Amino acid sequence: MTLIAAIGQSQVMDAREAGMQAIYQALNSLGTVTPSLCILIVPHRYDPVQVINGAASMLSNVPTLGFSVSSGLTQNGVHSHSVIVALLAGDSLLAETHWFPTYSQSSAETATRITQLLGYEQNPVKQVLVFADGLNANTEEFCGNLRAGLPVLGGLSSGDLMSTTTFQIAGMQSGSGALAAAFLRGNFKLGMGFGHGWYPVGSDFRVTRSRGFWLRTLDGKPASDTYARLFGQESRTWATAPLNSMCRIYPLGFEQNFSDQLLIRAPIRVEADGSLRMNSNLLEGSNAYLMVGSPADCEKAAIQAARDALNDLGDAKPVLALVLVDTAWQMLLQAQPERVINAIQEVLGIDVPIAGGFTLGQILPSDSKITHPRFMNQHIVVALFSEPKTK
Repeated sequence: MTLIAAIGQSQVMDAREAGMQAIYQALNSLGTVTPSLCILIVPHRYDPVQVINGAASMLSNVPTLGFSVSSGLTQNGVHSHSVIVALLAGDSLLAETHWFPTYSQSSAETATRITQLLGYEQNPVKQVLVFADGLNANTEEFCGNLRAGLPVLGGLSSGDLMSTTTFQIAGMQSGSGALAAAFLRGNFKLGMGFGHGWYPVGSDFRVTRSRGFWLRTLDGKPASDTYARLFGQESRTWATAPLNSMCRIYPLGFEQNFSDQLLIRAPIRVEADGSLRMNSNLLEGSNAYLMVGSPADCEKAAIQAARDALNDLGDAKPVLALVLVDTAWQMLLQAQPERVINAIQEVLGIDVPIAGGFTLGQILPSDSKITHPRFMNQHIVVALFSEPKTK
């Protein structure tokens, strides 16, 4: 049997029923084939326990991985009130899920534990897929403590930017502050592409005070003063809705050693005291460039990411596109949300199933055997699953 995939979705209000309906729809598309992996993409408004119970009632011990989103994505567009299911099946595809409930308190230890688990396995893992807390964990620390060269890919769960919780799912377990991982083995191929549509506008600042995930001051003044000066409105207005979350579309770019690309770090919201709530630590004394994005540049980035992923597959044909997009894109493209999917389908065509959602960050594999996986903000990631083409 070749590698195949199916998508299901449901927008009924009852969480358990939504999980059941989405799984039922996907299973109908698979026919008599037993799935090897289930990916659950759940709007943050739903109770994950009920969604899992509904899904489990339709599945028989199928490894399940999932995460919360502000909105989900399929080949039919953007869905803010739909539970989305992606099923992957193949005779040689093997998946096992792992649950790390203390990830937000011990990101480095979680990375070490994953490395240890991989070391115990005799059958090599081909890909590690992770979905992690997007608000309260040190993902940079996590990536830096993973094994160099590890083929890990994933996203940070999202939801209501004014809240402090997201949720993750592994098997029958769910909760906030956690990391859910799936170890994938077998005869499959993964092609990947990524990019973003943001660029520096010339204004640069020095990070003069930063504590944990809070950027307190830029050039010695409250961070909100910088946004007020550049974009208008009073500083205190930036600390109230809706502007306090719109800061996400105006990230900061930092120069990197040995790279001409800026490292993007995006705020989650502006706090009442004018500081920026980030989901990464920023180094005091570092110089930052203000960055802005445009729908046209995001569209180009999505097209290029899909092309790069397709080229990465070579002659193999994709059966599923996992698409992880930063929440900033959702804000920027609010008037035309379909542009992301349309751009990807311009490259892949309309027949490739798509599943994904908007995230608070993306985790990319190492770009060499001697570097660590990378934590990104503001990116789109297109990951194409395929069966390797036989000669």
